[in-house]
Amino acid sequence: MKIAVLSDIHGNYIALEECINYALDKGIDTFIFLGDYLGELAYPQKTMKFLYSLKEKYQCWFIKGNKENYWLNYDQTWKENDSTTGALYYTYHNLTDIDMDFFHKLNDKEELSFNGLPSITICHGSPNRVNEKLLPDNENTFSIMDNNKADYILCGHTHIQGVITHNQKVVWNPGSVGVPLYSNGKAQFLILSSTEDFTWKSEFVSLDYNVEKVIDDLHSSGLYNKAPGWSAVSEYLLRTGEISHGSVLARAMFLCREKTGQCNWPDVPEEYWKMAINKMIPQTR
Repeated sequence: MKIAVLSDIHGNYIALEECINYALDKGIDTFIFLGDYLGELAYPQKTMKFLYSLKEKYQCWFIKGNKENYWLNYDQTWKENDSTTGALYYTYHNLTDIDMDFFHKLNDKEELSFNGLPSITICHGSPNRVNEKLLPDNENTFSIMDNNKADYILCGHTHIQGVITHNQKVVWNPGSVGVPLYSNGKAQFLILSSTEDFTWKSEFVSLDYNVEKVIDDLHSSGLYNKAPGWSAVSEYLLRTGEISHGSVLARAMFLCREKTGQCNWPDVPEEYWKMAINKMIPQTR
């Protein structure tokens, strides 16, 4: 059997459709989704409607990511027209009751078994917490792997494709469909295939798609105005895969503390976002 594993869509319905069509062309009809379905990009309902359609037609598993916890625990401090929280505000106010019910029913992790093949733990960050990163060459990662019941773990959250092996256990990260890091602007996911000796083998996939249409959506939707700094990072990340939102936010907060003596999320003045972007991003639209 073959399974497509996708994570961190972040509202990029165009990249999602490209990945799903590629998988369907390969005869794949089983899908695992590892969370963070929305978050950075425009027209979130297009992503949700596509996922609901897949759920009706194919065998799908869905896991909760840290972004789903954001929607379920709405923060009154989020503001429109704000680089720090504007994208969160925009996405939340485009959700429906159906979406909230879908997110509420998601588990933090599940253990899956397929026809006598080795079981697989699926999660967003780690089997312990949705926002914990499983990083290579990391003692905490190795400890989590040692203590996990299944020999195989599928996780996302880092937005970086990769495999970690330790004591005959394996972690696979499919990367990010929507806003991957170190991808040269390509959408990423993973295909798992069963082997004749009843184990799993992996194939990492990176695909070109219409990045410029996603960027046009940022502008036509008004999201670029609602979250200017965050959207500028999104634009550069979509094209290059070279820089994360978190790293630019951290720089903006550092510059704010350097100037004012303190800076507490989410109160990061726009001037420091502009300074951070000018220092870290070569060109913006």
